[in-house]
Amino acid sequence: MSDEYQIEIPPSFLALHQDHRQRLTVSLKTLRDRYEICEDLAGHLTEHCRNVHVEIGVDEQEVLTRCEQGLMTPESGVSADEARWVVIRLAELLGWPHEGLPTPER
Repeated sequence: MSDEYQIEIPPSFLALHQDHRQRLTVSLKTLRDRYEICEDLAGHLTEHCRNVHVEIGVDEQEVLTRCEQGLMTPESGVSADEARWVVIRLAELLGWPHEGLPTPER
């Protein structure tokens, strides 16, 4: 049986589920499932966050902070590390600055 999984999991997400020797702490299937959940969550939040920023006038960083606070609750279905990853990915998708993202070179 071949492994036909086509989605490349970024190293930043992979690191969330590795030990100090870079061995997975969850099964490969679980890792893939968690990644897809987190990536989908970031994608789904982009429009909502953009609307909060534009329509209500909430600062970009405040929007991201509020999202992270909401994702840190047990009801969110993601771990604290995954919540931070989702917010960094969300900032990346929106093109907003975030301390977890590299600063663009000028």
